[in-house]
Amino acid sequence: MRQNGDFSEGRVSSGILRLAVPLVMAQLVNVLYNLVDRMYIGRLGEDSVDALTGVGLTFPILLMVTAFANLFGSGGTPLFSMARGAAQNEKGTQFKERASLVMNNTFFLLVGTGLLLTVLVLLIKKPFLYAFGASDETFPYANSYITVYMLGSVFVMISLGMNGFINAQGFSTKGMLTVLIGAVLNIALDPVFIFVLGLGVTGAALATVLSQMASAIWVVLFLTGKKTMYRLRFSDMRLRWKLVKEIVSLGIAGFVMGFTTSAVQGICNTTLSQFGGDLYVGVMTVINSVREITSAPVQGFTQAANPVIGFNYGAGKYRRVRSAIVFVTLLCVAFTTLIWLLLMFFPCFFIAIFNDDPTLTDACVNAMFIYFFGYFMMSLQMAGQTVVQALGRAKQAIFFSLLRKVVIVIPLTLVLPHFFGLGVNGVFLAEAISNFVGGGACYITMLCTVWREMKRKEREALD
Repeated sequence: MRQNGDFSEGRVSSGILRLAVPLVMAQLVNVLYNLVDRMYIGRLGEDSVDALTGVGLTFPILLMVTAFANLFGSGGTPLFSMARGAAQNEKGTQFKERASLVMNNTFFLLVGTGLLLTVLVLLIKKPFLYAFGASDETFPYANSYITVYMLGSVFVMISLGMNGFINAQGFSTKGMLTVLIGAVLNIALDPVFIFVLGLGVTGAALATVLSQMASAIWVVLFLTGKKTMYRLRFSDMRLRWKLVKEIVSLGIAGFVMGFTTSAVQGICNTTLSQFGGDLYVGVMTVINSVREITSAPVQGFTQAANPVIGFNYGAGKYRRVRSAIVFVTLLCVAFTTLIWLLLMFFPCFFIAIFNDDPTLTDACVNAMFIYFFGYFMMSLQMAGQTVVQALGRAKQAIFFSLLRKVVIVIPLTLVLPHFFGLGVNGVFLAEAISNFVGGGACYITMLCTVWREMKRKEREALD
């Protein structure tokens, strides 16, 4: 893979790894945005558990913002990559223009939706937070955090949604800087705002918003600069509704995944609050934080494979598409198996990153054993989802997003706590079951459809 972003050259594994290294770093650094907040908030003193729980109650809303960023970002990026790959043939000019329109329309959609979400969430935040597990003790912390965070949601949308267009052009190091700039700033500002200025949870949210703003400014400056091959231009931001439909149709899988994750988190908090009180909502906050750390590299691997798969498919390089599928699958499964073993043998190490309260720690250890059981199966879901999304198979991607979260996790979360005396353990068990059923079904279906089609097209190309 050269700096010009031609992913049809060189070894597929080398191309993915060259993209993956900075993307994994970017994902890990990106996780620090919210994790650093929780690390500091978990050490606020005697109110730390309530404060940490309050911030955890905002997760469904934060995930909803991410879902809308995915709706346009993950929809536009594969279309952009396929157009760039198709531009290698004799109709190159036409596809170059299409690639530019995709990127600029995506930017407009992200900004407009970010503004609408800000207004909507600020209007409904109180009933929403109480509906999904807040108590009178934890609501003030949740309210303070989400109010400040939503005032900067446009910056979150830009940095999350547009960074893929930098990576898809082969500038993965620049893409890593998008996240690195904001994360370093967040790490520096958090202790100042939280402890020195005494702003507590509000200070944590303010540090995050200012950091995301810095990341968004970097993205815009790069995509309007001289080094990028495709630039943001006002003339190309006028919405082409046919193109918008394509972006949304493809990105709906990422949106459904994010939106259903938001719904699952809200339902988990409500159920845990019912069966275990605020303590177990705090336990879920810690578990979510651990999951974010451990799944970030897998997201980096799959993001690296996405433009490689899409580009080679657009260029008619079907053998390279299959090679990319094999490589990213092995990489993801190997990594998540290692992480699973570490979580099983050293749970307290990961828990102590966020809080050292003995009661919370004891509850977390047992919950983590259940929640992360068979964690490696989760990577099959992510790998299979990435493949079908990179090839523009929106319906298939949507189906498996809904299968795992809506058909499996949500019903089990609501039902299992009532049977066999499981209680809160039933909530954590629902995730483990979904990893096996959802992950296996998604990947096997991908092999039966995409894999077979790539082999058939490869044979036809040789004939």
